[in-house]
Amino acid sequence: MRRTLPEAGKLSLNCLGELMDPSPLHEINNIQQPEGEPRRRWFFDPAMELVIWVNDSDAIIGFQLVYDRPMDPHALTWYEESGYYHHRVDDGECPDTTAFKGIPILIADGRFDFERVGAEFKRKSVEIEPQVAVFVYDKIMQFADI
Repeated sequence: MRRTLPEAGKLSLNCLGELMDPSPLHEINNIQQPEGEPRRRWFFDPAMELVIWVNDSDAIIGFQLVYDRPMDPHALTWYEESGYYHHRVDDGECPDTTAFKGIPILIADGRFDFERVGAEFKRKSVEIEPQVAVFVYDKIMQFADI
């Protein structure tokens, strides 16, 4: 099933003037599973994206949450073995040139507003299985402890 952006009037602005999308994350089924890598699951909405990696017992061993899409995307990544990483997503655009678009890359980025992102994730994760949503939410909130 293909999803589209909400109709005009269904989007709103938050107190910072940022576009907010009320739609919840939903799982994309039948995604490609690269050979030799842990199985992944992908959850998507127009403003947030979550990929989780699970082991053979379906335990989460890592995730990447991309938030503030599409205007200022950032990624919080957590791996069981190595911990947290926070990045800004450089989309590869070159506005001052006529060059072709580059490949998006992750660039180290400082402050992570875990309270705001945690609240947004909690609101958007209502259609995700509770054990997955709670796990990711708890990891977002535990970021304050590092």
